[in-house]
This record gives sequence, C-alpha cells and structure tokens, in this order.
Amino acid sequence: MPGGRLTHENRRQIAIWLADGLGYAEIARRLGRPTSTISREVARNSARDGYLADRAQQAAGQRARRRRPVQVPEPPADGRPDASVRGFVERFATLLVETGLPRMPARVFVCLLTSDSGGLTSAELVRRLQVSPASVSKAIGYLEAIELVRRMQEAGRRERYVIDDDVWLRAFKADTGAHAEVAAAARHGIEIFGAGTPAGTRLGQMAQFFTWISEQMNGSGLTDAVVRDALTVLAALVYAARPLTVDELATALNWPIQRAAGALDTISRRPILSDPLTVEQVGRGAYGITPRPDRLSSAQRDALIVSPRSTRGTRQ
Repeated sequence: MPGGRLTHENRRQIAIWLADGLGYAEIARRLGRPTSTISREVARNSARDGYLADRAQQAAGQRARRRRPVQVPEPPADGRPDASVRGFVERFATLLVETGLPRMPARVFVCLLTSDSGGLTSAELVRRLQVSPASVSKAIGYLEAIELVRRMQEAGRRERYVIDDDVWLRAFKADTGAHAEVAAAARHGIEIFGAGTPAGTRLGQMAQFFTWISEQMNGSGLTDAVVRDALTVLAALVYAARPLTVDELATALNWPIQRAAGALDTISRRPILSDPLTVEQVGRGAYGITPRPDRLSSAQRDALIVSPRSTRGTRQ
C-alpha cells in the first residue's frame, strides 16, 4: 500500500528489481514510494550476499517489536469504560493535591485506592499511569514516609504496594478546607465503581472519614476507641428513653465511671458526634437526649406537634 509500511511482497519486488539492475529511483517509482524509502530499506537490510527479501522482512518485524512493546490493555472492571476510570483518577488526584499531597504521589495513591485488590506492582502502576518507573518509585517513597502506603513482598523479588484498611486513622487529620470536596468526590467514585465493589467499599470508607474530619476532627486527637465509646453512650441514652446519671450509665454498660464520664465529655466537646441529636444535662447530674434545635425550623417543629384529638381523627 503506497505510503504505508513495506510488505513482504514489496521486499520481494525490490530484491528482483535490484537483481535486474534497476536503480532506487525506478524501483521507488514502480512501488509508488519516495526514493529515500527504498535507499534506506536496502542499506538497512543488506548483507555481504546482498539484499534478501525474507531476511529483510524478518529484521523489520524484530525492529517493530523493539520499538513498540506490546501493551496489555487493562480490562474494564465490571464493564466500566476505561475513560471514566482514568478521568476519575485524575480528578480525584487533583483534589488530593489541594490537601497538600504532591501531584504524582496523589495519582499513585488514587490508582492504588481504586484497584480491586487495593494493591499494585510498580509495573502495573507504570502501565496504568503511563509514567516512568522512576516517577512511580519516588511517589511510593513519599507515600511510605507519610504512612499511606506499605510494601508487600511477593514471590521472587517483586513488590506490591498496598493501602491498609486503617490508613485513614493515620493520615489526613488536618482540615485544609478541601476535605469536604474529597468526600464528595469519593461519593461520586462510588457511583462509577459501584457500591458493592472493593473500590466502592474503600471509597465509601474514605467519604465517611473525610466528611467526619472536615466537620469535626481538625486536629482534635480523637481516636477510634473514643468515638466508639461516645456512640455507645448515645445508643444507651436512646434505648433507655429517659435521662441517666453517669453512675447509671457506667453500671448499665459495665464500665468504670471515668470511662462513661469521658464519653459524655467527648460528646459535649464534639457535638457533631451526636448529630442530629444533642446530649443535655437535665437536673441532678442526669443526661438526656433531645433533637438538635438547629435541625428543624420553628414551623417544622410546630407541624410535627400533633394534638391527641387530631391524632384520633386520622385513625381508620
């Protein structure tokens, strides 16, 4: 085909015409090619015994394989189009950059986050991100230093980089103003990857965590155990449906008094933990639960107060 690559048949014709004594210009005219194409072909693939078509074809195939290594395309996960996945990785990485993470570590981190296994090798990261191995290595070193990623040794000398399940308790505790956007992006990612997929599950955990720290943590030093204690006290007050003292809470939960008092103190200092409820002290050291007044307007509260007569009138 004129203008395309030389075929095996083209090379056979070149060999025949060279043997007939034709010059490069005439051979090029007959094949509809530039003269330079023929001269380069002959110079590149000739040996002591001259130009041989079969040898030239084999050499050209070997050069083509060296120039263009075979790329194994990533199969679309769960039918998701590659373009949407790549677009999500880039957009999410941009948001992480706004929280202070450098660009390449952010791209590598999101790539790991959205992999089905939660881990990838260096070669897999290079292929997915279309970057150099050196760029991946530097990014992994950065992520390791801030404990977002760890190495896992596989068979042989190959390493896989993984994200642990508790990564969010060890990172991103400073609210820079972009965490709410990261949470929103994570929720969007769930729509792309699916809530039931491994990536969707990790993104759901990420969205929950970033929403929480955006509203509440900001360097508070809260731990998972402290939060669980606070939520347990809330559940106890809701279940009891009456005010309870610290002693009563401690006895019911089989806790030391200091633990129950600490959970109540956490709720008072971090009211978002009880949202949409609030814990209030009501007489003689007892604590009760009421809806947060700022969650409903006065008109909404009035509309929800139904008199016994109107209630009876609606029954069938």
